Amino acid sequence: MNKNLKTYLAVVYFICLSLVFYAFFTFLDFNELTNYSYIREKSLFLIEFKNNHLFVFSFFFFLFTIAWVLMLGFGTPVALVAGFIFGKFYGTVISVLGFAIGSTLLYFLARVYIRQFIIKCLSEKISKFKGFFNKNEFLYFLLFRFAGGGGIPFPIQNVLPVIFDMKIKNYFYSTFLGLTPTIFIINSIGSGIEGIIDLQENPSFTDILLKSEIYLPLMGFIILLIISYLIKTKIFKIR
Repeated sequence: MNKNLKTYLAVVYFICLSLVFYAFFTFLDFNELTNYSYIREKSLFLIEFKNNHLFVFSFFFFLFTIAWVLMLGFGTPVALVAGFIFGKFYGTVISVLGFAIGSTLLYFLARVYIRQFIIKCLSEKISKFKGFFNKNEFLYFLLFRFAGGGGIPFPIQNVLPVIFDMKIKNYFYSTFLGLTPTIFIINSIGSGIEGIIDLQENPSFTDILLKSEIYLPLMGFIILLIISYLIKTKIFKIR
C-alpha cells in the first residue's frame, strides 16, 4: 500500500475517533450517571428521537458501532445499548453488522500498519491456534468468535488473525456468524431493561432480575457460556 493511502486512512481514523468522543462527552453528564431520573430522561430522549428519525438514527448508530470497534472498544456496552434502543431483533442486525465491518476494518488496518508488532507481541502466546487456522481458517475462527475468543479481550481478538494472514472475506463472515448468538442475547437483555425503565419508576435490582425479559436472556447467556467453555476446552484445549 502506498504512503499516501496509508496517511489518508490514518487521518480518517483519527477524525472518526474525535467525532465519537465529542458526541459521547457532549451528550452525557458523568456526574449524573447514578441518577435514575437522569438516565430515564436520556433514554426516553434517545428512543423518541429513534421513533421519529429511524433511518437517520440507525445510520449514525451503525457508524458509531464501527468507530467504537476501531477505537478498540469492547462489544458488550454497545450491544446492550442497541437492544435498549432498537429492540432485540433490529438491534442485533445493526450491532452485528457494525461489529463485523468495524472488526474487519481494524484487521485490515492492523495488517497494514502494525503487522510486525502484532507478530512480535502475540505470536508465541497463541502458537497453539496456528494448527487450527491452517486446517480451516473460516471454521475455526467462527468457533473462536462463538467461544468468546477463549477469554481474549475483544479488541485483541480482532487483530489476532494478522498472525495467520487470514483472508478478509473469511474474516468478515466468520465474525458475523460467530458473534450473532452472543450479540442477540445481550441485545435481548438491553431490550428488557428498556421495557422496565419505560414502565416503572426507580426499579430495584430484584425487580429487574425477576422480569422474564431479563432472566430468560440471562439463562440463555449462561447456557452460551457453558457451550463456549466446552468449545474452548474440547476443541482449542484452553483451560
